[in-house]
Amino acid sequence: MTNPPAIEYPRHPAHLDAYVEVFGPELAVQFLIAFGGAPLYFPGDPKVKSMAEALSGAERMRTLGARMPDNCVCNPMPRAWLIFALTAEGKGTSEICRRLKTTNTNVLRTCRQARSRGKGDRAA
Repeated sequence: MTNPPAIEYPRHPAHLDAYVEVFGPELAVQFLIAFGGAPLYFPGDPKVKSMAEALSGAERMRTLGARMPDNCVCNPMPRAWLIFALTAEGKGTSEICRRLKTTNTNVLRTCRQARSRGKGDRAA
């Protein structure tokens, strides 16, 4: 049995460094879709398992929390990068629209603008 080819994710914007370095690109995409645009609290001594911890694991959440400037941070919602990342995963326009709660016009325009700048789906 052969392994499927590795997904080549687009370069991420610098403000996503902590998320991509701690989670890896695949889990970072899932995390940002679930929690992007919302504040997230990183307790010093967690007592209850949060939804974020259930998705990523306790150790990764502690590592990410240590890299945040404060213990309560509003997670970014990098919609354009998520569109490129989901496209790299092989997702279709309709699925991207549903997962990001956006329109097909927005998804197609984002991809078209990246191609016209010469970045293709590898844009940041």
